[in-house]
Amino acid sequence: MTGSTVTEILAQHQGGNGSPTRTAARVADAIAARGDDGTWITPVPRDELLAAAAAVERMPGARTLPLYGVPFGVKDSIDVAGYPTTLACPDYAYRATRTAPAVQRLLDAGALFVGKTNLDQFATGLNGTRTPYPVPRSVFGGDLISGGSSSGSALAVALGQVPFCVATDTAGSGRVPAALNGIVGWKPSRGLISTVGLVPACKSLDCLTLMANTVEDLDLVAEVIMAIDHEDPWTRARGARFSGGPIRLGLPAPRELEFFGDEAMRAAHVGARETLPGRGFTCVETTLAPFLAAGALLYQGPWVAERLVEFDEFLTERPDSIQPVIREILDSGRRFNAVDVFRAQQRLQELRAEVARMWDEIDAIVVPTIGTTFTVPEVLADPIATNTVLGHYTHFGNLLDLTAIAVPAGTTRDGRPVSLMIFGPALADDVVLAAAARLLDEPRSAATLHHLNPVVLQERR
Repeated sequence: MTGSTVTEILAQHQGGNGSPTRTAARVADAIAARGDDGTWITPVPRDELLAAAAAVERMPGARTLPLYGVPFGVKDSIDVAGYPTTLACPDYAYRATRTAPAVQRLLDAGALFVGKTNLDQFATGLNGTRTPYPVPRSVFGGDLISGGSSSGSALAVALGQVPFCVATDTAGSGRVPAALNGIVGWKPSRGLISTVGLVPACKSLDCLTLMANTVEDLDLVAEVIMAIDHEDPWTRARGARFSGGPIRLGLPAPRELEFFGDEAMRAAHVGARETLPGRGFTCVETTLAPFLAAGALLYQGPWVAERLVEFDEFLTERPDSIQPVIREILDSGRRFNAVDVFRAQQRLQELRAEVARMWDEIDAIVVPTIGTTFTVPEVLADPIATNTVLGHYTHFGNLLDLTAIAVPAGTTRDGRPVSLMIFGPALADDVVLAAAARLLDEPRSAATLHHLNPVVLQERR
């Protein structure tokens, strides 16, 4: 169901075979045709979108802009001036007066803002059902959940309404919905994309993430959106470019992989793994034990209390405005004390040291992005347990300072989406992107920048 890619839209606009205003009209029509299906919370009205597209066409040197007229969506926990930021909680909503710097970079590059996308309330959840707005469903049908918390962002891309979205990922919120909708979801290393203008879930772990259909599109957008931002205390520069050659992939022993009784998903994953040696990978057996141990700390440990830094006052004053399951999760943070925090930090540091030694032997690790899928009724019947299952392979990512990408890998024999997750150490983003491109059979040169708009390259020099 995917539509045109960033690359294709740029070629049309720059070559004169299309224009931002025509693209804007197509996007507005596509959104209107779907109706209120849980993808968007605040889409830009059609007349405003067409006016914005016309303004892009009038920008100086418009056709040379690196994202000239390319439409995109923004998760509704990230500020865009003049539009409400709701976090899927109407009583919390406010109208932003400043655009998040990361989004502003896209606008300055000629990209076309289409609207704010749906999410699990307060970006708390991996399933997409925790919203007062219509509950979105996966594009694969069968009442499958969309995944979350970046539910609407994944759907907007998978439905072909926009070629990319800016979302977030604290515990898997950018990767799980990508997996459940058959697209690519990349969580860069923390700090590469500014989080200024993001309402934090867990500020020490939050990342802005990108969703698209191809690695080539991710490369194009990343060149624009990544930048040092001294307002962001976690900011840092991108790591080295991948120089080409074999990539050493760690593969956990099958006995370490959990599919929660889903034998069709297990068979599909094993089948996808068997194709790896022929794609320029050197495969090495490894272990997931320290990663899973770190993941268990996220919600069993004191990091859940960090959400109260942002939402404690609202929780105290307006508890009935919050979804019951979200309220339960936020309240659970109150049980931790300072000793718990330091104990967990010390344990996490032990696990970080153990994981750091593993990267001497391998460049990245491949696991399932999700071990199984759920329908909306299944999640509503047991919201906490099902959400924990969805985060089995993603919860540890930011705690251990990793970069990770979810890559579509076909379907199970009963037609459900399969996704491989490739993850590596901080600042190994280019290795992870190169590995993802190989899985998708996308050509990607060692330089990685040969195909990018020359204007972007000139800015980088």
